[in-house]
Amino acid sequence: MKAASITDLKKELQSQPPNKLIELCLRMAKYKKENKELLTYLIFEAEDENAYVIAVKSLIDEQFEDMPRLNTYLATKAVRKILRTTKKYIKYSGQKATEAELLIYFCHKLKGSRIKLNTSTALTNLYQQQLKLINKAIEKLHEDLQFDFQQELEALF
Repeated sequence: MKAASITDLKKELQSQPPNKLIELCLRMAKYKKENKELLTYLIFEAEDENAYVIAVKSLIDEQFEDMPRLNTYLATKAVRKILRTTKKYIKYSGQKATEAELLIYFCHKLKGSRIKLNTSTALTNLYQQQLKLINKAIEKLHEDLQFDFQQELEALF
Protein backbone atom coordinates (compact mmCIF):
# COMPACT_ATOMS: atom_id res chain seq x y z
CA MET A 1 0.00 0.00 0.00
CA LYS A 2 1.41 3.36 -1.03
CA ALA A 3 1.06 6.22 1.46
CA ALA A 4 -0.71 9.37 0.29
CA SER A 5 1.16 12.66 0.11
CA ILE A 6 0.85 15.24 2.87
CA THR A 7 -1.08 17.53 0.52
CA ASP A 8 -3.64 14.82 -0.25
CA LEU A 9 -4.00 13.98 3.44
CA LYS A 10 -4.47 17.64 4.35
CA LYS A 11 -7.22 18.09 1.73
CA GLU A 12 -9.01 14.97 2.89
CA LEU A 13 -8.74 15.89 6.58
CA GLN A 14 -10.20 19.35 5.91
CA SER A 15 -13.29 17.75 4.43
CA GLN A 16 -13.86 15.48 7.46
CA PRO A 17 -16.27 16.37 10.29
CA PRO A 18 -14.72 17.08 13.75
CA ASN A 19 -15.97 13.81 15.28
CA LYS A 20 -14.31 11.83 12.51
CA LEU A 21 -11.04 13.73 13.06
CA ILE A 22 -11.08 12.88 16.76
CA GLU A 23 -11.71 9.24 15.94
CA LEU A 24 -8.84 9.19 13.43
CA CYS A 25 -6.40 10.82 15.87
CA LEU A 26 -7.26 8.40 18.65
CA ARG A 27 -6.95 5.42 16.35
CA MET A 28 -3.56 6.61 15.13
CA ALA A 29 -2.35 7.21 18.70
CA LYS A 30 -3.46 3.75 19.75
CA TYR A 31 -0.98 1.91 17.52
CA LYS A 32 2.31 3.63 18.16
CA LYS A 33 3.76 5.04 21.37
CA GLU A 34 5.57 7.82 19.49
CA ASN A 35 2.28 9.03 17.95
CA LYS A 36 0.70 9.10 21.40
CA GLU A 37 3.64 11.06 22.84
CA LEU A 38 3.49 13.57 19.99
CA LEU A 39 -0.25 14.02 20.43
CA THR A 40 0.28 14.51 24.18
CA TYR A 41 2.87 17.20 23.48
CA LEU A 42 0.66 18.99 20.95
CA ILE A 43 -2.43 18.97 23.17
CA PHE A 44 -1.02 19.50 26.65
CA GLU A 45 2.55 20.82 26.51
CA ALA A 46 2.98 22.91 23.34
CA GLU A 47 1.46 25.99 25.01
CA ASP A 48 4.19 26.21 27.68
CA GLU A 49 7.51 25.46 25.99
CA ASN A 50 9.57 26.43 29.08
CA ALA A 51 7.81 23.87 31.27
CA TYR A 52 8.33 21.27 28.54
CA VAL A 53 12.08 22.02 28.39
CA ILE A 54 12.33 21.79 32.19
CA ALA A 55 10.55 18.42 32.15
CA VAL A 56 12.88 17.06 29.47
CA LYS A 57 15.91 18.34 31.38
CA SER A 58 14.78 16.53 34.51
CA LEU A 59 14.35 13.36 32.45
CA ILE A 60 17.92 13.78 31.13
CA ASP A 61 19.13 14.24 34.72
CA GLU A 62 17.44 11.01 35.81
CA GLN A 63 18.95 9.08 32.92
CA PHE A 64 22.44 10.39 33.63
CA GLU A 65 22.09 9.40 37.30
CA ASP A 66 21.17 5.83 36.36
CA MET A 67 24.02 5.51 33.86
CA PRO A 68 26.83 3.01 34.55
CA ARG A 69 30.17 4.78 34.78
CA LEU A 70 32.75 2.08 35.34
CA ASN A 71 32.41 0.24 32.05
CA THR A 72 33.09 2.52 29.07
CA TYR A 73 31.15 0.27 26.68
CA LEU A 74 28.01 0.32 28.83
CA ALA A 75 28.41 4.04 29.48
CA THR A 76 28.62 4.68 25.72
CA LYS A 77 25.44 2.69 25.14
CA ALA A 78 23.67 4.61 27.90
CA VAL A 79 24.82 7.98 26.51
CA ARG A 80 23.50 7.02 23.06
CA LYS A 81 20.17 6.05 24.59
CA ILE A 82 19.93 9.37 26.45
CA LEU A 83 20.76 11.23 23.23
CA ARG A 84 18.09 9.28 21.31
CA THR A 85 15.52 10.22 23.94
CA THR A 86 16.62 13.86 23.89
CA LYS A 87 16.37 14.04 20.10
CA LYS A 88 12.91 12.47 20.20
CA TYR A 89 11.66 15.24 22.48
CA ILE A 90 13.41 17.85 20.32
CA LYS A 91 11.59 16.46 17.30
CA TYR A 92 8.23 16.81 19.06
CA SER A 93 8.89 20.49 19.75
CA GLY A 94 10.27 21.40 16.35
CA GLN A 95 11.68 24.71 17.63
CA LYS A 96 15.35 25.53 17.06
CA ALA A 97 15.66 27.32 20.41
CA THR A 98 14.47 24.20 22.22
CA GLU A 99 16.83 22.07 20.16
CA ALA A 100 19.81 24.25 21.00
CA GLU A 101 18.91 24.46 24.69
CA LEU A 102 18.40 20.71 25.13
CA LEU A 103 21.52 19.73 23.18
CA ILE A 104 23.62 22.23 25.15
CA TYR A 105 22.19 20.79 28.36
CA PHE A 106 22.95 17.24 27.18
CA CYS A 107 26.55 18.21 26.38
CA HIS A 108 26.95 19.93 29.78
CA LYS A 109 25.71 16.79 31.52
CA LEU A 110 27.97 14.55 29.43
CA LYS A 111 30.99 16.73 30.08
CA GLY A 112 30.14 16.94 33.79
CA SER A 113 29.69 13.20 34.19
CA ARG A 114 32.59 11.09 35.38
CA ILE A 115 33.00 9.53 31.96
CA LYS A 116 36.30 10.35 30.32
CA LEU A 117 35.46 11.47 26.81
CA ASN A 118 39.08 11.20 25.66
CA THR A 119 39.32 7.46 26.30
CA SER A 120 36.46 6.59 23.95
CA THR A 121 36.61 7.56 20.29
CA ALA A 122 32.88 6.91 19.94
CA LEU A 123 32.03 9.30 22.78
CA THR A 124 34.43 11.94 21.48
CA ASN A 125 32.88 11.77 18.02
CA LEU A 126 29.36 11.82 19.48
CA TYR A 127 30.20 14.90 21.54
CA GLN A 128 31.78 16.71 18.56
CA GLN A 129 28.77 15.89 16.37
CA GLN A 130 26.40 17.39 18.96
CA LEU A 131 28.48 20.58 19.03
CA LYS A 132 28.09 20.83 15.24
CA LEU A 133 24.32 20.32 15.52
CA ILE A 134 24.11 23.00 18.21
CA ASN A 135 25.95 25.42 15.91
CA LYS A 136 23.50 24.69 13.08
CA ALA A 137 20.51 25.24 15.36
CA ILE A 138 21.96 28.48 16.74
CA GLU A 139 22.54 29.89 13.24
CA LYS A 140 18.79 29.73 12.55
CA LEU A 141 17.81 31.73 15.63
CA HIS A 142 17.31 35.46 16.22
CA GLU A 143 20.50 37.45 16.85
CA ASP A 144 19.82 38.00 20.55
CA LEU A 145 19.24 34.31 21.15
CA GLN A 146 22.28 33.47 19.03
CA PHE A 147 24.48 35.54 21.33
CA ASP A 148 23.11 33.90 24.49
CA PHE A 149 23.42 30.36 23.15
CA GLN A 150 26.85 31.07 21.66
CA GLN A 151 28.16 31.98 25.11
CA GLU A 152 26.80 28.72 26.53
CA LEU A 153 28.31 26.80 23.62
CA GLU A 154 31.75 28.33 24.17
CA ALA A 155 31.71 26.96 27.73
CA LEU A 156 31.53 23.44 26.26
CA PHE A 157 34.85 23.72 24.41
